[in-house]
Amino acid sequence: MDDVAVGPLDLAARVDDALAVQALAFGLSDEEIAVRRHIVLRHLGCPGARALGATTPDGRLVGFVYGMPNDRAHWWSTVVEPYLRNECLDHWLDDSFTITELHVHPGYQHRGLGRSLITRITDEAAEPRSILSAIDTESPARRLYRSLGYHDLARRVLFPSAPTPYAVMGAPLPLKRP
Repeated sequence: MDDVAVGPLDLAARVDDALAVQALAFGLSDEEIAVRRHIVLRHLGCPGARALGATTPDGRLVGFVYGMPNDRAHWWSTVVEPYLRNECLDHWLDDSFTITELHVHPGYQHRGLGRSLITRITDEAAEPRSILSAIDTESPARRLYRSLGYHDLARRVLFPSAPTPYAVMGAPLPLKRP
């Protein structure tokens, strides 16, 4: 990771670079990228929204994370709230910092960049806990989240237009360190 620097990211200025990383890491179509571009830019207007990036010495963005204090009125919260309520865990939607997106270019994965991005952004959070959603399969991302102290709050969460179910995960802050 010596060749990659993690630090503040002007995500509005680099939204296309970030979405290119997300498209590679997550397998998005051009149409999905266009929709997500609008969503990212809208999120950046939310109070407390912030982003970090992982950049190479030549300035290429190879990873990013962004998030914000959770708001029950946001679309994501309205979708996950019934699932959390069914588990008597909907209080996780209050006083939480939401990890909205975290993606690392496939060529830079397994180097600790995802861990660095998520721990650095949550270290700056004023909230006592963090929540996120991840595809509900056993994956390197889910293993990373678990190693940091995230645990499943709800599973088989269905988002409109998403072909696969998600898990909602939560962790107390600060996150665990290995």
